Amino acid sequence: MREHDLGGGRSNRRRRFDDDEPRYLKRRRPGAQAQVAVENPDDGPPTGDRWSTFTDSGTLHGPQPWPEWVVTDDGGIDTELGLLKTGKEADVFLIERSGPTSGRSVLMAAKRYRSSEHRMFHRDAGYLEGRRERESRLNRATGKRTSFGREVIAGQWAGAEFAALGRLWQIGAEYGGVRVPYPVQLVGTELLLEFVGSPDGEAAPRLVQTRPSMAELRSLWGQLVEALTVLARMGLAHGDLSPYNVLVHEGQLVLIDLPQVVDVVINPQGAQFLARDVTVMAKWFAARGLEHDPSPLVDDLLRDAGVG
Repeated sequence: MREHDLGGGRSNRRRRFDDDEPRYLKRRRPGAQAQVAVENPDDGPPTGDRWSTFTDSGTLHGPQPWPEWVVTDDGGIDTELGLLKTGKEADVFLIERSGPTSGRSVLMAAKRYRSSEHRMFHRDAGYLEGRRERESRLNRATGKRTSFGREVIAGQWAGAEFAALGRLWQIGAEYGGVRVPYPVQLVGTELLLEFVGSPDGEAAPRLVQTRPSMAELRSLWGQLVEALTVLARMGLAHGDLSPYNVLVHEGQLVLIDLPQVVDVVINPQGAQFLARDVTVMAKWFAARGLEHDPSPLVDDLLRDAGVG
C-alpha cells in the first residue's frame, strides 16, 4: 500500500480481472455502486463518484492508531477505478480516495456484498454456527432465508470479516506471524480495505497464480504455518482457505477473504474446518514438489486452539 500525489496518471493503471469462478462475468454489474452512492446524486462531489464515508456516522473504523496512509479528510472523494474480483457473495472494486485537506490520495479495495437477490451464501449454515443472533426474529429469518434474513446474514458475514481482519492486523503489526489487509472501515455491507498491490493499481497475485521456486515454496509454507498457528492460538480457523484466497506480495503471504472465519472451540464443525484448510493448502504445495503430511500440523493447531 502506497500513497501517491493527487492528479497522477490514472489512465496507466491496469484493471485486473481474476476470479476462481470463470462463469462470472468480469465486468461491472449494473447498479453495483448504488448501495454505497449518495442518496441524492445532486449532492455528489464535483469529481469522483461519491464523498468519502470515513467521517460519516455509523461508519466503523479499523484499529487505531490508523496507519499514516489512511486518508481521513473531511470532504474526501472516492473514485471507482475498476473491478478487481468477482465472487459468489461479493465483488471487489479498486477505489481511489483523495483528501482535499491533506493533498494525498490512496488506493483501496472496496468489498461489496451483493443485494439479497444476487447472493449465493454457499454452505453458510455451518459457518454461522456459534455466532447466532440472540433475537429470535433474526434467527427465524436467517433460518428460512427470507429476503430480510439474507440481509441479516450479509451483515453477519461483513461484520465477522471486519472484526477478524482488525484482530489479525493488530496481532500481525505487534507480533508478526500473520499478514492481512488493514480494514479501513465498514459501512453497512461494504468493507474498505488496504489495497495489496503496486501503486499503479496492479493487484498482488493470488498464490494459485504464482510459480515459486523450491526455496520460495519453503518460505511460503513456513509463513503459512505461522499464520495458521496465530489463528489457532486465537481459537480461529480461516474456514475456507485455499490458494485462491491467499495473496503473495513482495514474497509475503497475505490472507484474504475471511467472512467465514470459524471459532474452532464454539463451532461444532470447527475442527473439521481447520483440518480442511490445512489439507487443501498441503495438497497445493505437494503438487509443486513440497510434500508435508497435514495430520501432524492439524494436531498441533488443534492443541494450540485448545481442542486437541
